[in-house]
Amino acid sequence: MSPAVLTIFLRMQQQASFHKVNEELESLTGIRQCFKGEEEWLQFRSALDSGEEVKTERDRAEFGDFQTPPALAEKITKLVSRNGSLPGILVEPTCGKGHFIIAAIRTFPCIREVHGLDIHQPYLWQTKFSLIDLYLGQPDLNKPAIYLHHGNVFDFNFETLVLNDQQPLLIIGNPPWVTNAMLGSMASSNLPEKSNFKQQDGIAAVTGKGNFDIAENITLMLLKAFHGFSGQMTLLVKNSVIRNILLEQYRLRFSIGEMRQYQINSLKEFEVKAEASLFSCKLNSEADFTCTQRSFYRPEETGLAFGWVEEKFVSNTDSYIQHRYIEGKSPLEWRQGLKHDCSLVMELEKTGQDYRNALQQTIRLEDELVFGLLKSSDLQQDLVDSVRKFTIVTQHRPGADTDFIRQYPATWDYLQQHRQLFLNRRSSIYKNKPAFSIFGIGDYSFKPYKVAISGLYKSFRFALVLPQNGKPLMLDDTCYMLGFDEPDYAVYTWVLLNSAVAKDFLASITFSDAKRTFTKEALMRIDLQALAKHLPEMQLQEEIEKLNNRYGQSITVQRWAAYCRWLATGS
Repeated sequence: MSPAVLTIFLRMQQQASFHKVNEELESLTGIRQCFKGEEEWLQFRSALDSGEEVKTERDRAEFGDFQTPPALAEKITKLVSRNGSLPGILVEPTCGKGHFIIAAIRTFPCIREVHGLDIHQPYLWQTKFSLIDLYLGQPDLNKPAIYLHHGNVFDFNFETLVLNDQQPLLIIGNPPWVTNAMLGSMASSNLPEKSNFKQQDGIAAVTGKGNFDIAENITLMLLKAFHGFSGQMTLLVKNSVIRNILLEQYRLRFSIGEMRQYQINSLKEFEVKAEASLFSCKLNSEADFTCTQRSFYRPEETGLAFGWVEEKFVSNTDSYIQHRYIEGKSPLEWRQGLKHDCSLVMELEKTGQDYRNALQQTIRLEDELVFGLLKSSDLQQDLVDSVRKFTIVTQHRPGADTDFIRQYPATWDYLQQHRQLFLNRRSSIYKNKPAFSIFGIGDYSFKPYKVAISGLYKSFRFALVLPQNGKPLMLDDTCYMLGFDEPDYAVYTWVLLNSAVAKDFLASITFSDAKRTFTKEALMRIDLQALAKHLPEMQLQEEIEKLNNRYGQSITVQRWAAYCRWLATGS
């Protein structure tokens, strides 16, 4: 605490009753019940006597704690005021050190009531100290009734605040930038009650879609409690959280509108690499389903809009409307590459007749179960027919018996030597499965010709994947693919997907800052049959000739009509 605040408390130290201390602090700052009881006051006095400092720092990782710098909090409240907000009540659901509360009191003289909540008690003390400092320096500043609540936001019933619905509300803050899975792995107490709140089914929850940002849960809680109040909500969250809120809005239909995403430079503001923005919406409004992107630093410039167009979620509403004639369902099923979660053993490099693993062990294996492996970085070219890595394929479908590997003694012995590494795999998809199981494998994996794309790269490039030495190439689980028995059908599909129309459509439904730019769900939205109808045969011929000349292929357009019928009928 500052010397001025320390002086105040040293003077109050002789007060016999904490009630008198609270009355004086309320008169000075507006804080209600600064000390919750006699015991808390006595403990505080003891700390003053011993010269003990109140600790305010905590583990940023456990709490996803990126305290908003005071200067940024000030800029945000000023932006809110420029949008016409005149709040009478302020709610800060994860108030931390109180920077938003201080900034809002300075910016909005109309505020009559403040509610701040935090799980970390020392932060609430820092907020109190900052408020005392504020009013010592500016005694004539508006003094709203300030209530600081200690507790877990997930256990707090916001409806108990009994807010005056005649007073415009401002919800403002910076919820934790961390996922429930990350907190769970650290046994953190800062977690909501475990539930599949997005109602994911089966394997979706198991393989990661059940994971969500804590800020997303908090935002939905706040909207549920307050969307019917007049006012505004403004929260600093990751971009993925804003998208997920828009996704949920179609189902939940909160009374919110005028949604805006003000993009910030999180490296500059928080010294952390994350794609984050200020999410703002008007409460008690006609339900809206799109959000406009803007720069926080140039808020007057309107950017593109994303959200729902009828029943489809898109990243660019204007561009999507131009290209949605190829929106539909792909007649071919996109598949993800294989997943083994044991790269130390399963990913190999070839040295002569031998293989070398990531443990720098040189081994000799039978070739029958060893296949070339492509990763995302290998797909950044038009045609791929060779590899730098190999993998052992232990199954032809998930759950299949792996005892057959015994007929390949060298491979069996190698896997047995590293059995414990397989047993240590944490993903529940391997639970109660045969030894050395893999995932993302099926008949489609063994198709000789493939069209594939990286889910991680931002490039809209689809690669044509050909066999190597007569064996199909495998892809890892960061890649998505379509498999073909015939090379010409693969090439026709490759031409379609690399067309300008397909690229523009994909750009209108995907988000470049997502962890995976491309997903199976997005790729399945490309109706290849509709795309084929709009591809001039002359353009098809030109692209095939380029491929033939560059890579020594001999594909023709003779089977194009048969291919189009195949897309339409599946036969």
